[in-house]
Amino acid sequence: MKTIRVANGQGFWGDSIDAPINLINYGNIDYLTLDYLAEVTMSIMQRQKKKDPENGGYATDFVKLIDLTIHKIVKNNIKIIANAGGVNPEACRRELLKIAKKNNMNLKVAIVTGDDICNNIDNLIDNGQDFKNLDTGKDINSIRDNIYSANVYIDSFSVAEALDLGADIVLCGRISDPGLVVAPCIYEFDWSRDEFDKLASATVAGHIIECGAQCTGGNFSQWMDIEGLDNLGYPIAVITEDGSFNITKPENTGGLINRFTVSEQILYELGDPRQYISPDVCVDFTSFSLNEIGDNVVAVKGVKGSAPTTTYKVSVSYFDGYKASGQLTISGPNAIAKAKKSAEIIWKKLDGIGIKYDKTSTEFLGLSSCHKSLAVTPDIVNEVVLRLGVKSFDSKAVSRFTKELAPLITAGPPGITGFAEGRPRVKEVIAYWPTLIDKKIIKTKAKL
Repeated sequence: MKTIRVANGQGFWGDSIDAPINLINYGNIDYLTLDYLAEVTMSIMQRQKKKDPENGGYATDFVKLIDLTIHKIVKNNIKIIANAGGVNPEACRRELLKIAKKNNMNLKVAIVTGDDICNNIDNLIDNGQDFKNLDTGKDINSIRDNIYSANVYIDSFSVAEALDLGADIVLCGRISDPGLVVAPCIYEFDWSRDEFDKLASATVAGHIIECGAQCTGGNFSQWMDIEGLDNLGYPIAVITEDGSFNITKPENTGGLINRFTVSEQILYELGDPRQYISPDVCVDFTSFSLNEIGDNVVAVKGVKGSAPTTTYKVSVSYFDGYKASGQLTISGPNAIAKAKKSAEIIWKKLDGIGIKYDKTSTEFLGLSSCHKSLAVTPDIVNEVVLRLGVKSFDSKAVSRFTKELAPLITAGPPGITGFAEGRPRVKEVIAYWPTLIDKKIIKTKAKL
């Protein structure tokens, strides 16, 4: 049966800059997928685009990658699928074509549009689209005036259409993370929309490799057994026409692939294991088997799927006030007591001048920040980092908080240091609003 090799070299915007280059140089892959987007990333890109509609709103790191590797990409005949287009795939495509022209190469770059509904969301709401919050049930009108971005998790068939146009690179917006892998399977194997088991299997493959090295030994509970973390191999899914697949990585790279590294990634963001909902199919994650068939090779077979839902998930981000956080290092005897006293001084001072906040936080880094009351306090603590934070819709109140940390260096308990970077910055809070939209409303388009 026909087989394709799909690698993932980017689990998020900020992942290893070497990983995709290493996979391109390795060469023994048919497709390279790159995932740059997260919910907060979309809002950042939307704001960039509003400032610069012609040139802002996409993953600039992706353009730099293509500029560095274009000759190897063409030489090794690798097709690339990335959601680097963000909210401005046209601008990203334009930059890629400049690179191709500079290198005298006929690179075909396709874009997929239709996921970005931000400019149309008021019209959709006015025409009765619900958009209630999936977590809280709240009405979207409560945040309507503060919306920054709204993007639909479109299906993989739209990306397969772009490949069918002959694209060497496909730029997507908010496709689902596993969809980056499902799309080339649909294109290469000519799968139909009702071949649910095959689509489900490719979705599992995409889910396993979507976070990059998180399935090859990164973030692994038995981390002490992993060798070569400085040269960690990123994953490759070897997928056959019947949907079965193997997970592996390039030879001579560090890390590990076995049933346990793969299982840990399978459990990532899973929800209901019998009803994992994607735009293309619903997947039963209890249906398949994992078998180690060689060193760093895990085979996955027997995935079962069922018909997808009639709705797409929509990721909406919105302005939710201002925040700031800052930290001080408290050293010497009685460090914990001094840290608690320092926090008390700041909160009492702000309260005394009538400043209130929607939320405040007091954390003791190195002691109980991650595990709170579950953490066991050592008998002797010689230093602790105090981190304080506030949130409010009043930016002046947040700004005043930033001015109260430094004075403690000389006006608080002894042994306070660690304020070399100055006052904390006041930042906007970007909140997440998950919701749904009827699939019939969304029209995607693939074009060169």
